[in-house]
Amino acid sequence: MLVTEPARSDTAAVPPPSDARSLHAAFHQQALRFPDRIAASDGTRELRYAELDRMSSRFARELRRAGVLPGMVVGLYVERNVQLLVGLLGILKAGGAYLPIDPAYPAQRVEHIIADSGLTVLTCESTHAATFTNGRVRMVHVDALWSALSAPASADEPHEAHDWKPDDLAYVIYTSGSTGKPKGVMIEHCNALRLFERTRALFGFDEHDVWSMFHSIGFDFAVWEIWGALLSGARVEVVPYAVSRAPESFRAWLALTGVTVLNQTPSAFRNLEAADRGASAPLALRHLIFGGEALSNAVLAPWIERHGDAVPTLTNMYGITETTVHVTHHRVSRAEVEAAPDAMTPIGVAIDDLRLHLLNAARQPVADGVVGELYVEGAGVARGYLNQPALTDERFVMLTPDGGASVRAYRTGDLATRDARGLAYAGRADDQMKIRGFRIEPREIEAVLQRGPLVAAVHACGHDFGGGDVRVVAYVVTTTGHALDAAAEAALRQAAASELPDYMRPSVYLPVPALPLTGHGKIDRRALPVPDIAPAAAAFAAARHDALTEEQAGVLEVWRDLIGLKQIGLHDDFFDSGGTSLALIRSIAAIKSRFQTELDLGALASGATANALAELIRANRAGLAQQTK
Repeated sequence: MLVTEPARSDTAAVPPPSDARSLHAAFHQQALRFPDRIAASDGTRELRYAELDRMSSRFARELRRAGVLPGMVVGLYVERNVQLLVGLLGILKAGGAYLPIDPAYPAQRVEHIIADSGLTVLTCESTHAATFTNGRVRMVHVDALWSALSAPASADEPHEAHDWKPDDLAYVIYTSGSTGKPKGVMIEHCNALRLFERTRALFGFDEHDVWSMFHSIGFDFAVWEIWGALLSGARVEVVPYAVSRAPESFRAWLALTGVTVLNQTPSAFRNLEAADRGASAPLALRHLIFGGEALSNAVLAPWIERHGDAVPTLTNMYGITETTVHVTHHRVSRAEVEAAPDAMTPIGVAIDDLRLHLLNAARQPVADGVVGELYVEGAGVARGYLNQPALTDERFVMLTPDGGASVRAYRTGDLATRDARGLAYAGRADDQMKIRGFRIEPREIEAVLQRGPLVAAVHACGHDFGGGDVRVVAYVVTTTGHALDAAAEAALRQAAASELPDYMRPSVYLPVPALPLTGHGKIDRRALPVPDIAPAAAAFAAARHDALTEEQAGVLEVWRDLIGLKQIGLHDDFFDSGGTSLALIRSIAAIKSRFQTELDLGALASGATANALAELIRANRAGLAQQTK
């Protein structure tokens, strides 16, 4: 049961600047200010600031007994609940840096991250113990210790009050790598602390706010969501996974929990905006903050028509993991959206302790209005890549702006132009993709698929199938020179599923006789065939889907027509056939509308087939019919 907290006062004070030198010390200051306020809730459990502070200190002592030493990287493999926050804070208080690993990642990717980072201690839940077979890694189960961690405080109990140096490592987040394997980005306490100090005046976050934790712990948007709340005395509401994947449920959850600060990628917001159109429950939102992908005015226009641009405010922020979540900000107005409804939303101006450089190929500044590559200098620039000094030197470079002293900057690979409103995003200088806010290196996808025995060459790229529905497409040259048959495509999908998270897996595999090249020897994208997501031919449907029930036929029609899965069968897994979690959300909404029934997306997320979904629809309709008798 949720506890109602005091209403916001118009004169509520913004938290004072912190003199803490670490994230956990800054959190402790808020725990002293607001010991009885709710720090975190996951719908079933709530932890107040004093409780979270005490429990994480106790967990830190357990981690030290497990061998955690200052400066050590410690894995964090915990489901979306308040235990995750106890583990995260406990790792920091023990002197370690947390490395978040999403339990949804494929086993091979998890194994690579553990091996590449050199993890020897892993915070997890006992239900995941069987996931890890490497005896080198010691597991500390936060759930098994829960009773001891949550016991009442004792008068003589020590508090983990000691602090760390600002340049100590705080966390490591793995992102897609151009080498074919993911790489770990190292962020120091000072990198993260200054982000919240420098953005406080922009938003006025305070202890009355309620933040949603919507994003994966492996995505750095979650850094902003968790610490934005905990460093201002606010509450973190952890969104249950099933709710995060069901737009109508999520919209209702926002109203129920009174969320005031919501962070969304444009991909996720499209679904929320559609669910909001028919909703009546009032929202408490003060700020709606976008990031992770390019944002268009067209996406915002329907929302602004209903809600305006003042409450909540709409802010577009640009950033990358290597520059600590956010780099720029732009407050969006109704006037600019109405004046240029088809334009892309600007990414704006830099956070005030960062300096941005738009440079040409010779690393010379470009004039206003001219496209240049973006370099970021300042206090948010990361330490570098974990255990990869050569790659660090390649991307974290020295510049001499204005002919002055050399400065260290991160070369983003993003292109932009500058005008009076700041920066406008203009694409990539390389082949990197952004899908659902995640940065994806095509070479990592290609490296996985290239290992297949029938693959002579492969090219992966993003393709917009309309309405912002961007998916990965794989162009495959076979060793035989023939088209991919069903078995060969299934093998490629299985290879992708075994190593890549769902947002990186190709939705479409297109066989080509050869990869077309330009005169400079690069892939000629204009010569590649355009992916066809038209519905399956009638002959194909008749051959595989005869004698279908109404529900089975309806699900397959939605999946083929709306989502474009031409060859999916009645018992084929949605994800193995090229579907993504966002595509499943879109299809569920259409299916619910078509059959006028409610569906539990959580029951399908790990293994969705048309037959399973049709059975749910049939059972729900039968239940409704029985109730009306």
